[in-house]
Amino acid sequence: MSLTISIPDALRRSVEAASRGRNTVIYTTKGQPCFMAVLTKYDVSSIDASLGSGTHPAFIVDGVEKSEILIGQYGGSVSNGELVSRPGVAVAQSLNHDEFDTLARANGTGWHLVTNAEWVALQLLDWKSGLLSRGNTDHGRSSDDTTEVGVQESGRVLATGSAGGGTRVLTGSGPMAWRSGRTPFGASDLSGNVWEWTPGLRIVAGEIQVIPDNGAASPTADLSAASTAWMAIDGATGALVAPGSAGTVKYAASGTADYTLVCASGAAFEGMTNPGSTPVGTAALQLLKRLGGFPIASSGLGGDGCWVDVTGERIPLRGGPWNSGRRVGAFALGLHSARGSRSVYTGTRPAFVA
Repeated sequence: MSLTISIPDALRRSVEAASRGRNTVIYTTKGQPCFMAVLTKYDVSSIDASLGSGTHPAFIVDGVEKSEILIGQYGGSVSNGELVSRPGVAVAQSLNHDEFDTLARANGTGWHLVTNAEWVALQLLDWKSGLLSRGNTDHGRSSDDTTEVGVQESGRVLATGSAGGGTRVLTGSGPMAWRSGRTPFGASDLSGNVWEWTPGLRIVAGEIQVIPDNGAASPTADLSAASTAWMAIDGATGALVAPGSAGTVKYAASGTADYTLVCASGAAFEGMTNPGSTPVGTAALQLLKRLGGFPIASSGLGGDGCWVDVTGERIPLRGGPWNSGRRVGAFALGLHSARGSRSVYTGTRPAFVA
């Protein structure tokens, strides 16, 4: 066996053994190792009765159920023209949605940006456990527990009790509480550090549109603005219908329009309401809960915020940046950025499905 093969195999074996299969290492087309969290298929009824029953949408790609999906254990960084998941490096930022998507798909078949459905699958497990992960939400430390700090990109580590003053931290450099499930094997930095692009859901002039199930993870997915894969949600039945159809579910900052969910931009996501003169029906709400478009509960989601801009096309950001304090976290939802937006506050991470 050649050295080129044996070294990657040894790394993968060591990671899988140390984590008892909860983490693995897989390789890009150019042979770069990526550290991944293994997310195993589950039935939504195991999370909450309000979700109904059936496999969570994250595990259904092109109509085929997947036993597991792999999520970057660390925020994505760019290396040799690919988007990789590695500990202890600066997270990539200031690229737009399509630029990040190109980098992730350059990793090879099965690679993609972490999708909205995948993020929410992790998010719901955290909520079920009662252990929402914390993170860099206050300039290098956690706003919920200021004794928790990460290593900043400069290499500086804040002293306990420091007032902060930093920005992003190196991937995975925070404590165990900064990982999903608050275990060493969870995905790190889902709360804070940077907003993360999560395709597969969008709003267009306030109308909520989705690519069915986890179709955004498909190797043949068309995520473009003009893609015919986008479907709206019938407010009465929850059926997927053509965008622009009558009676589809929309977002607004206020009002009582039919089939319209209301959340003032910057208000708590868990405070989103369904006040329409004809409210969104149970089946549609169930679908939106499964996809993180409507809160699973009216409290206990960390008070994370929801930012909505109903002009034009807006693609979801999740998690929030380092400087927004208790308004950001795993349940934070940003629907205020166009696909072409670039910001030092915005990154993403890779994911993989076989």
